[in-house]
Amino acid sequence: MAKSFNKLIDIRQNVQEHIGSRVTLKADKGRKKIVVNEGIIENAYPSVFTIVIEGEFEQSRRVSYSYSDILTSTVELTVCDECKQAEIM
Repeated sequence: MAKSFNKLIDIRQNVQEHIGSRVTLKADKGRKKIVVNEGIIENAYPSVFTIVIEGEFEQSRRVSYSYSDILTSTVELTVCDECKQAEIM
């Protein structure tokens, strides 16, 4: 139990370090449906983090996920820097 709690803390800190960064979001929606979007990490709260996804016609939407979604591999975040890509985990 303590190991998974420590991993959640590490994931939270990693997400907080990348607030304002552009990320690629890969979310498993169940029944073999996987959604891939690009967005910007907007904020990190104690239990969840939010990402702003820009859609067509300059409309944006805000999605939120918990840190346990990353831990259970339901959500994968990849930071998109100009030179390199780093996966959050």
